[in-house]
This record gives sequence, C-alpha cells and structure tokens, in this order.
Amino acid sequence: MTALLECSGVDVSYGQVQVLFDVDFAVDEGEIVALLGTNGAGKSTLLKAAAGLVRPAKGTVTFAGGDITGRAADSVARSGVALMPGGKSVFPTLSVDENLRLGGWLVRDDPERLAVARQEVLDLFPILGERRHEMAGDLSGGEQQMLGLAQAFMNRPRLLLIDELSLGLAPTIVGQLFEVVNRIHDSGVTVVLVEQSVNLALNLAKRAVFMEKGEVRFEGPTADLLERPDILRSVFIAAASKTRSGDDRRPYRPSNVTGTEGVVLVCRSVTRRFGGIRAVDEVDLELHEGRILGLIGPNGAGKTTLLDCVSGFLAVDGGRVLLHGEDVSDWSPYRRARAGLGRSFQDARLYPSLTVEETLAVALERHLESRDMAAAALHLPASYESELAIADRVDELVELMGLGAFREKLVSELSTGSRRIVDLACILAQDPSVLLLDEPSSGIAQKETEALGPLLLRVREHTGCSMLVIEHDMSLLSSICDEMVALELGGVIARGTPEDVLSHQRVIESYLGTEEKVIRRSGGRRLAKSRR
Repeated sequence: MTALLECSGVDVSYGQVQVLFDVDFAVDEGEIVALLGTNGAGKSTLLKAAAGLVRPAKGTVTFAGGDITGRAADSVARSGVALMPGGKSVFPTLSVDENLRLGGWLVRDDPERLAVARQEVLDLFPILGERRHEMAGDLSGGEQQMLGLAQAFMNRPRLLLIDELSLGLAPTIVGQLFEVVNRIHDSGVTVVLVEQSVNLALNLAKRAVFMEKGEVRFEGPTADLLERPDILRSVFIAAASKTRSGDDRRPYRPSNVTGTEGVVLVCRSVTRRFGGIRAVDEVDLELHEGRILGLIGPNGAGKTTLLDCVSGFLAVDGGRVLLHGEDVSDWSPYRRARAGLGRSFQDARLYPSLTVEETLAVALERHLESRDMAAAALHLPASYESELAIADRVDELVELMGLGAFREKLVSELSTGSRRIVDLACILAQDPSVLLLDEPSSGIAQKETEALGPLLLRVREHTGCSMLVIEHDMSLLSSICDEMVALELGGVIARGTPEDVLSHQRVIESYLGTEEKVIRRSGGRRLAKSRR
C-alpha cells in the first residue's frame, strides 16, 4: 500500500541547530497515528515539515503520491493537508464566526460549500454556535481548542495534523475533544496526533511513533506498545510500572497544625468581576504552613484569576487576602513578593540569550548586598564578596533542581520542560514562603511530568515553603497535595482530601468526566491496564 504521507530521510535545521536527523515517517490513509516523545524531540518540527511551514535541508516529503518537499504552506493545504498548531491556534481579536470564515479560506469563493462546512463544524461543536459572536480570546482554553480544531476541519482535509490537543485542558474537555477526533477520523480523515500524554495518545491511536533527539526510535501498534513497559520506559516514561498515585510515598505533614495555627495564606470571600460576570465568587480557602493545596476545576472556573487576585495582579472587588496574618489586599505584586509570595505563570518568560547559570544569577539580584557599579568595576571587596555569595546560591539552586547538565546551555536551547524547571528555580531564588504554581506540567512531556512530582516534594522539604498548585494532571496533583479545592463558575464546590474531592459527584460531572485515561494523564501502566 502506498502511504498517504511519507517523509524520507528528512533533516531540518533552525539556523545552525539541527532538529531532525534523517527521519523516516509514513502514514497510511485511514490511520490515526500518535507521534510521541520528550520535549525537544522534534515532533512539532516534523509536522511543520509535512505542512510546508519549514523546508527540509535534506530528504523528501510526499503526499498522495506527489512530492511536496519545499512547497509553500498554502499549496500544501490546497492539496489536502491541514495543521492545527500547538498552543494558541485562533485569532483572539476576531469573533468565533470570523475565525471559522478564515478557516474556510480554501472554499471562500463557494458560499454554499462554506455554509455547509460551517454547519458541519457547529454540529461537532455546538458550544461554538452559542458563542459565535464572541471574541475568540474571551473563550475558555477548551473552547479555543475546539475552535482551532473546527478551523482545521473547515476544508475537509484528507490529512489532519494535530499538535498537542489536550494542552492545559480539564479532563472532561479532553474527553470531548478526543471523541470529536474519533468522529472526524470516522468521516474518512487520516489523523496524526502529537500528544504529551502517552496514556491519552495510545488509547486513541492504533499505531505510535516515538521520537527522541530528532530521530525516530521506535514505532509499532499501540496494542503491542501498551504491553511493552521496557520500550515506554526507555524512550518516554521514567517509571512505566509505577504510578504516581499508587506509590508508597507519603506526603510531608507538618506537626501541630490545627485550626488557624500555622496558616500562611487566607482568602476570605474573595470576589473578582469582569463586567457582569463573577470570575471569582466569594472564595474562601486557607493554606497551612508546609502544606500543598491543589486547586482544580474546568477551564474558565476562575483558578488563574484567583491566583492573580492573591498575587496582586488583579484587584479584588470584594473580600480580603491575608499573607502571614497581614492583610495584603491593597499591596502591589512587588510588595507581596518581597513579603514572601512567589508566583509562576502558565508561560515561562525567561531570557533566551542567557545561560541557565546567568538566568539564575539575575533572579538572585534582590539578594545582592552591594549594587555599586563603581565597586563592581574596581572589584572592591564588598562587590566581590557579594558576587561570590550569589555564585554559591546559584550552585545550591542548580543542585536542588537537578540542572547541572544544563548549566552552561542557553535558555533558548532548552526543552519546554527544562525551561519550566529553570523558571521554578528563579522563583525559589526569591526565598518564598508561599509558592503559587499555575499548571506547572502544562506543555511538558509525560516523562518530565512524572519527574515533576518528586521535584516539588523535594523543594517543599528543602525550603519548607507552602504551595498552592493549579493542575489538570490528577495523577501528579493527587500525589503531592495534602488538600484539594475544586472550583466551578468561580465558586468552591468541594474541598477536602484529594480522594474525597476526586470522588465528589459534582466534581466528576462538571470537571473530571468518567474516563480514567483522561483524568490521569501521567501514571504509566495502570491506565493501560484499565483499558483492557
């Protein structure tokens, strides 16, 4: 059988950095293929090469028997290839309707066909029809992914390339999207899916291809790979036979914490409105010293908005925020940070042209005892000793975060997962007593996700800081947190131990759904077995 898409001996470079090395990759018509691998493996670059967004330095790309190597992206799209890029794939300042019209650019001269295509995608995603006049940027993350998938499907491609469909989405939304992908495939579309969660991808696709460091390492039927932990472990999973939720590790629990004793962060009836919408609706929560509190909820539930209120980036419309017993509701973000509040964001913004070591040194600037430029230029003792102290602290952070192998690398050369670890190290450079983490596993590969849980526990043991963590990966979050709070439509719907919250009927209905494979994205073999 002739492959619908075939990449033969493909090399791709970005400037002087080669990303793909002699890659052979083929997809037969009618398949769903999962393209897996660690961050930086070259998966997205391979999709871009197939879609005409990057030109291979060597090798050929053929589609439906025709050579499309080096053809412009619009020409490749006209031949029947559609790419849904990872991350943001919509135009945020345009309405849903306008985004769909742009998605149908290939049939824009045929109004009847465009109307039929529009109706088809609205049948797949009814919520988009309800919100067709809203700005795409005002949609939740899940709805934006739906819109991106709808745009890609508007022209009824023969081959649909999807890059990280589940990125940063709630489990119930992931389940809906994967069901739509199955329906699109059943309509006759061939699908290649890049996905960070091996559990999700292998339960959807019939065949998997694993990439590592720009090369294809393994490929085969998913039914065989699900029973081969040696292959999964060697390429992708740090511990395929050991789930995070089922290991023997007990969470650290500080002694003598009762009532309000040891409370480091308090939200009292915190409310935030956007126009007539209550994004955060009278939320109450307490974070105790040395504890980890997990915050879950569907996209648009108000989780990130709550963190913005706590950290001072948004003013509260009602209620108070207390840090170490002091009302900080009117404090600036800078003042709250000086008081011991650290905050990460979903997108780590680091200096791409600095090394990891230099980035950490910059993050430690607030601890410099001497900032005199003349003293630094003349290497006076005060400046010299201050720089030595910073260098020692950089060494400590590198050791704590396991960044020794990346110390001299430029930040721009790191994978997404490694950049997130550097970002976390920069936050720890502040010596925070309370740490707010917004989806720390978003966009990183499963191997790195499974290593993140032990790392966060090690940080907690080493620094003693308390953590408030937003996360969609339930295996990761339930393995590290002492308590969990669930939000819906800006309000608290459940709180308690992870076991109690995750079994709460309202949480299951509104957020988790019922499919274990989309609830626990990491966790290795347990999910594979549950499918059989």
